[in-house]
Amino acid sequence: MVIREAHPVELEPVPRPLARPDIADAPHVPRQRGGDDAGWRPLRIAMIGQKGMPATYGGIERHVEELASRLAGNGHEVTVYCRQSYGAVPVQEYRGVRLRELRTVPSKHLDAIVHSGRSTLAALRERADIVHYHGLGPGLMAPLPRFLSRARVVLTVHGLDNQRAKWGLAARTVLNTAHWLSGHVPDERVVVSRALARHYDERFGRAARYIPNGVAAPRRVPPRQLGARFGLTPGGYLLLVGRLVPEKAADLLIRAFRRVPTPLRLAVVGGSSFTDEYVARLRAAADGDPRIVFTGFAYGDLLAELYSHAAGFVQPSRLEGLPLTLLEAASYGLPVLVSDICPHVEVVGADGPGRRLFRDGSEDDLVRALRRFTADLAAERAGAIALRDRVSDEYTWDGAARDLERLYLSLARPVAA
Repeated sequence: MVIREAHPVELEPVPRPLARPDIADAPHVPRQRGGDDAGWRPLRIAMIGQKGMPATYGGIERHVEELASRLAGNGHEVTVYCRQSYGAVPVQEYRGVRLRELRTVPSKHLDAIVHSGRSTLAALRERADIVHYHGLGPGLMAPLPRFLSRARVVLTVHGLDNQRAKWGLAARTVLNTAHWLSGHVPDERVVVSRALARHYDERFGRAARYIPNGVAAPRRVPPRQLGARFGLTPGGYLLLVGRLVPEKAADLLIRAFRRVPTPLRLAVVGGSSFTDEYVARLRAAADGDPRIVFTGFAYGDLLAELYSHAAGFVQPSRLEGLPLTLLEAASYGLPVLVSDICPHVEVVGADGPGRRLFRDGSEDDLVRALRRFTADLAAERAGAIALRDRVSDEYTWDGAARDLERLYLSLARPVAA
């Protein structure tokens, strides 16, 4: 069974963010006694595999920040291990979460695995109750706490990174090993989509806990930068957000968009992830069409501004798990047009106004869908309201944190008398 992958594999360093969020402005979750479950007690939790906090880039970083801060607010001691390659950690505690920066080897293949190993040893020295890995690659270290300590091991599978086409034979072999370990080593594995849950049941005969990503309330930002920086006007552009890697299929979208006679522009928001040659091909494919704009990476207020004023959101990805960008676009009430891979259908449901589907990988069908999508944007916006409301109700960080805390408590060993 082929599962469409979630977030990019955690064996990559991250580009420096354009700007760090203002720490003084960051929300802080107040500490309180947490959990309604019998036998609740504060746990010492280690989060390993994410690049760092505050989250400025990547779905895994956002996932960890939102859950870790809520767990800390419930009274648990949460440590997030940060990679030096992510940028200097500005504080030792953020949103109630303890941050610990460890050095790594900032290269494509060694960044994650070296950091995961060092973080695991640190977590064992600090006697964590729960060691929680994020991503298949970092989970290569899971046997250490699983078999050499009293800690319980949890692994969240954000996507089947071993299926990505960008990796060479050696990297795929390592990731295939990580995939096998993910089915056998952790005390519990968590998945962010129902398709991934089916995969673990069918491939390994092992149950996986379905705890999907959440989405924050949208932040409406006035159009301050759109025109001056990118020549965009409110309501005058479609939006693609994501790392520019082959699996996201931006090349497919650019080719299809060029065949659609529309006054709308296409804003391609994202940049290279060790894929400079692919990005160069994207720019060459867009050359000669002034409607296509490459913005580079966008964070914070700029990304919120782009979401706030887009006419619609397009995601042609061929590999996903449960993409945060789709949830974010839906939360802003944007009409969405997505490929019909399982994780997308899981979010949007059947094709209809405000939630259009096209056949995965088909340029002709994407052209057809774009023509229909752009022909009556008012109707598409009206149809997107129901999707917005459902996504806001079903995909919440509070619910995800509550489910994860209950999982931890069910695993935690009793305190020695």
